[in-house]
Order: sequence, then structure tokens, then C-alpha cells
Amino acid sequence: MRSTRKGRRHMTAMALPTTVATVLTPIERIRVDVAAQGVYSTLHRSSIEDVLDDLRDQRAEAVLLSASRYDSHSSARMAEMVREFPRVPTFALLSDVQKSTPQSVHALGQIGVRTLIDVRQPSGWIALRHRLMEEQANDVQRLALGALNLDLVGSPADCWQFFELLFTHRPHIATVRQMGRYMNILPTTLMSRFYRAQLPSPKRYIDIGRLIRAARLLENTGLSVTTVAGQLDYSSPQAFSRHVRCLCGMSPVKFRQKFTGELLLQQFREELVLPYLDILRVFHPVEANPGWIPKTAIPAFTPKQMASSPRSASRLSVPPPGSLPLQS
Repeated sequence: MRSTRKGRRHMTAMALPTTVATVLTPIERIRVDVAAQGVYSTLHRSSIEDVLDDLRDQRAEAVLLSASRYDSHSSARMAEMVREFPRVPTFALLSDVQKSTPQSVHALGQIGVRTLIDVRQPSGWIALRHRLMEEQANDVQRLALGALNLDLVGSPADCWQFFELLFTHRPHIATVRQMGRYMNILPTTLMSRFYRAQLPSPKRYIDIGRLIRAARLLENTGLSVTTVAGQLDYSSPQAFSRHVRCLCGMSPVKFRQKFTGELLLQQFREELVLPYLDILRVFHPVEANPGWIPKTAIPAFTPKQMASSPRSASRLSVPPPGSLPLQS
């Protein structure tokens, strides 16, 4: 991991290409594959039913539909796909104009496909690559790392490693024991160092980080709670339900209605990062320097401040408009 003292850190997490499920003509498949190099990978399918299966099994992050392959018989299934997976970007590809093309494009727009990419000119393929790169960057874990990268400018490499593992590691980290294993430190030592630095417990960061990903996935109504629980490595849907109830005081169904991934990410930063910036920017969870953290680098907390700090919170509350408080 490389970092500069005052500049932005270079993220070490490998940027995985976006996987795009397609329904295209044979010629379009070849041209899309050529344009895909280094930006996205493709899953070429013969029907919308196959694409729906990909989305439900989370094998694809975007969908590309050929205007030439549209027909009225598949309209209902396409509309179902767009409705159930609103967070999955769906693009229409226009590579040729036939007699039925205007009607097909109009029909795609009516069922909810809002972006048409015209690739009859070379600039269209460049536009397709740019749009898919933008969608890849909109993933919640990349939003999280982008925001934290700005918040934690100048923080030690091992402090950044903690947050990077939190959002990028596969399988997803669910316990302090797992985090300690990947950071090569005893879990008891990791917890002790957070406590001595007057930070919220590492378990608190891990728990809310998992909920951020869960909220993002649940924005897609085509994904069941059971599917999301499995994707996030919970032992069972019941374990996921208990976790949500413990932290939020509500059922997964209510959680789905009240929270989005970006909303919880905002709360994560406001409650667990921004109040502790002075500490985090000198915090070494793995490499303990002699004397630990200089006392001058740690703000003094009064008992009243400590009692009202996010560290003392144990449950998320349903946020009123414009705020995301934690219940104490």
C-alpha cells in the first residue's frame, strides 16, 4: 500500500470489471466484446428470463439490450426486470435502424429503459465504455472507499487497511476474529487498541459495514431477504434478521423500507468516522509505535462527551428527515 503524507492514498483493492448481461444479435455480441476489453465482462444471453436469473443470482451488475432484439412478447418480462432491479443500470443498444426500430426504442423507453446508446458511429462505443465505468464507480463499496479516502487523508497504512478490508474483502468480514486474521493481529489486541484510542469497537464498524451492503442490495426488490443474507455470508436468513433487529430494532422488511445503502453510509461516516478524525489520522491498529499514540494527538473527552458519543450507541434508529441519529 502506498500513501503520501498529505496527498490521497492509492487504493490497493483490485478494481473488478463490471459484469454485463446482454441480449444482443450475433454481430453485436462480437462488437460489444471488442469494446469490453479492460472495462467490463459480458454474459451473453438468449432471453430476458436468462438475464433475470443472472440478476437474482447477482452474476451481473448491468444489462445491455439490443433494440433489434426487442419484441412485444418479451415486453412484460423486460418491464418486470426494470421494476425489480432499479439499482441495476439497463441500457438499450442501437447498432442498426430497421423499419421497426423507432417503435422498439419507444417501447423500451415506456417500460423504463432510460438510456439509449447509439453505436452506429465509433463515438458510441466510447460512450458505452464510459457509461459502464461510471456505473461501476457507483457501487456502494466504491462510494464508501471514495468518501473515506477523503476523510482519512494522511492516516497510517494499517488504519486504512482496516476500512479497506471492511468494504472490499471477499468473503465479507463478519467478526473481529476474521478481521484480526486478515490484518495479522490477535482479535483481543485489535479490540484493545481501539478501546485505548477511545474509538468505537471494531465490531461496531464491522456490523454497520455489513448493514450498508445489505441496504444497498435490498434496494433491488427482485432480491429476497434470503438471497441477501446468503450473499453477505450470514449463516441463515434468521441470523440476518436477528442482526438487523439487534442493531436497528426492526424487521428486515421494515429495514428495507426505511434505509438505503447511501443513507447508512452517511450515518457510518457521521457516527463512526467524522467525530474521530483526529484519532484515526494517527491511529495504528496493527503497528503499535513506542508510546502508542501521543497524548497531544488524542482530543480530551469529558465524561459527558463520552456518554453521548457514538461508541455508547447500540441501536440504529429510523432517521427523521435530514438526520441519522443513533439511539443511546
